[in-house]
Amino acid sequence: MDAIAEEDLITDRSGDPHWEARCDLAAAFRWAERYDLHEGVANHFSFAVSDDGKQFLCNPNQRHFSRICASELLWLDADDPDVLKGPNAPDPTTWGLHGALHRRVPHAKCAMHIHSHYATVLACLENPVLPPLDQNACMFFDRQIIDGEYGGLAFEDEGERCAAMFSDPRKKVMVMGNHGIMVIGETVGDTFNRLYLFERACRNYITALSTGQPLKMLADTVAEKVAKEIESYPVSHDMHLAELRMILDEEGSDYAE
Repeated sequence: MDAIAEEDLITDRSGDPHWEARCDLAAAFRWAERYDLHEGVANHFSFAVSDDGKQFLCNPNQRHFSRICASELLWLDADDPDVLKGPNAPDPTTWGLHGALHRRVPHAKCAMHIHSHYATVLACLENPVLPPLDQNACMFFDRQIIDGEYGGLAFEDEGERCAAMFSDPRKKVMVMGNHGIMVIGETVGDTFNRLYLFERACRNYITALSTGQPLKMLADTVAEKVAKEIESYPVSHDMHLAELRMILDEEGSDYAE
């Protein structure tokens, strides 16, 4: 399945069973820019829309996050490399990294890759593991994939290498050494919330390190207890994005066009 042609862009809800997912993804892009999690016109979010996870939505090539609309999202098939030959082709690193994930990792329904400030600083440390310094950090205790073998831009070989590391369904954050992070999840809202909280936990950790004072880490037993409590918390992790969409709607944003 090729990327959708510009003249075939979907401009309303009719006929598209994945319109809400499109709107969620577009809203996530808008707020990633507001939260300063973007990298110019680089970095990519994707969301699987087929049962096998191989057909997925992702951002158009070289479009700034602050301008992405639901109807502009590309629809790609991870088994069809010919999408790179079309006039509306995705960025090659989108295909390399996200195509491999949606082809090889069925539980990675949504995938968000960014070079956010504090998570990237973490990824450049000799020990890039986010430790259980605060409650947010506990959410990721023993649930991080550490990739210390950065091999260059995320073209197909690098994407396949990274995808192969997502073998444990509990681990939904990859700290990509000297690069950035990849966060996966079940829904757009769940994934965006995880991305946001990981960056904030990294900010707290890097800021604490900058004081030069000894850090008081939580015990592993406490960190694991908190991680499990957060995983079973009765409030939906999708509500963060739902509230952000309401703010965009109240402002008259065109994200859902």
